[in-house]
Amino acid sequence: MTRVSPTVHEVDLLLTLTGGLTAALVLGYITQQLKLSPIVGYLLAGIAVGPHTPGFAADISLAQELAEIGVILLMFGVGLNFHIRELLAVRGVAIPGALLAAGVATLLGVAAARLHGYGWATGMVFGGAISVSSTVVLIRVLSDNRDLHTRAGHIAVGWVVVEDLLTVTALVLLPAMLGGQQPGLSGVAAALATAALKIAALLAVVFLAGGRVIPWLMERIAATRSRELFTLAVLVIALGIAVGSAKLFGVSMALGAFLAGTIVGRSDFGLRAASEALPMRDAFAVLFFVSVGMLFDPSALLDAPWLLLSTLAIVLLAKPVAVWASVLLLGHSQQVAVAVAISLAQIGEFSFILAAVGRQLGVLPDEAVNTLVAGAIGSITLNPLLYRLIGPIERWLARLGGRADAHDAADMLAESTPRHRAIVVGYGPVGQTVTQLLLDNEIEPTVVELNLETVRRLKAFDVRAIYGDAVRPEILTEAGIEEAGNLILTSGSSRVDLEIVRVAKELNPQVKILARSQYVRELPKLRRAGAEDVFSAEGEVALAFTVRILERLGANGEQIDRERARVEATFRSG
Repeated sequence: MTRVSPTVHEVDLLLTLTGGLTAALVLGYITQQLKLSPIVGYLLAGIAVGPHTPGFAADISLAQELAEIGVILLMFGVGLNFHIRELLAVRGVAIPGALLAAGVATLLGVAAARLHGYGWATGMVFGGAISVSSTVVLIRVLSDNRDLHTRAGHIAVGWVVVEDLLTVTALVLLPAMLGGQQPGLSGVAAALATAALKIAALLAVVFLAGGRVIPWLMERIAATRSRELFTLAVLVIALGIAVGSAKLFGVSMALGAFLAGTIVGRSDFGLRAASEALPMRDAFAVLFFVSVGMLFDPSALLDAPWLLLSTLAIVLLAKPVAVWASVLLLGHSQQVAVAVAISLAQIGEFSFILAAVGRQLGVLPDEAVNTLVAGAIGSITLNPLLYRLIGPIERWLARLGGRADAHDAADMLAESTPRHRAIVVGYGPVGQTVTQLLLDNEIEPTVVELNLETVRRLKAFDVRAIYGDAVRPEILTEAGIEEAGNLILTSGSSRVDLEIVRVAKELNPQVKILARSQYVRELPKLRRAGAEDVFSAEGEVALAFTVRILERLGANGEQIDRERARVEATFRSG
């Protein structure tokens, strides 16, 4: 007999999904309009639909089950975007500085937890959670202030990569140290040794076997030119390795997802995988933040307000001071030190992943989670505002120290000055000709192409090429849209090009866009979307015919130029 009515469980699931995502959409939009990170909105959405506030209450257990997928996809995304070259470029300051600053923040967090009456295990997890900055917020703040490609931006990105790696290490060690039943130092050592063997076996399987099988599989899937199959393959790899890591090797699914991301990220498909899987990752990541917000009990903060104040003091003051001092001691200027310090003054997604492990192990109470949620909301909200005070703070410190860093200001300005480059979307006959002409005139082109073999061939000839769909903001960002002077769309597919123009103008309003259209009627649409110059095959052929007819009829140069101008004006008006 066919069942037509949903079960109670299905209804609760749909209500939780609908209510949580709707609240996240509304509050995320509001915080975005206020120039804050939408993460704040997602956490507030969780509070709004949680059991500790009046009105609709979502099922917290179902939300947390869905959030597990969000954690896996978040960690997979971290692995995809983990570029060792970014770390190596600033290793002299990022590695020792991050270790020192994270150590200071962790110890202060442990001290605050102990003073509040928590045990050492709780203090370790709590201190570790407030020591790691939010990668999402950091990149957003640097991008919004056009500092992502400055010296300070490079150091900050390398710094947060080290913090991410420290958190991944903590996710591996905590279950071994706190999840076993063997007491004492010898029990901990045995647990750590066992965990190390399991992780070594996992690494061997993932990097030796997976390093060959996964790229081979993805190349076969990509050859089908099916976006749905490619996205499905990415999700299967992320979830499959994460679950396999837990079931076969007894390690966290978060570590397995991170390793899966690094394997895919090292292949030719890394950038496309990041862009294609992004919508699914974002949806479940939103549910993760909503589920964290649902744990928050505002009334509980009244019992221990000083713990929240201590947390905010560590995140917004103590850690930035440690970062500032580390950068100065490692040979960088006041201006760079202040920018890096303030950009790292917040906590976010990794703090909650670490807290989730602590709750699963039974060492992090709900009161501590409450404090972390409130601390994240406060620090993420204040961080963009504090970043705007970098100039006054740097000048005050320079006066206090009796010196200025004008030479470094010039260096930072030089680093942030855009290079003269162009992005060419599509490498058909038009794209090939344009790319060659750019190279001949010493303009650096970056080709965005969906044919993998073409991308490999261009790279073999030292032409920068990216495999992916230019409609995706991540692909254009990787191509350097924020620094590009020109974006050239060569395909002639106006429907796709309209979306590329829109995305490109959002990322860089100053970029000049040249587009190709098959039909004259599509020219006005592309111009309204933001393309400065649009050329039509129909129009150019018609213009060439007109000029040749006039020449044969004996028209002079002035008449031909006048008629050409009239025809071109007709094309421009649509």
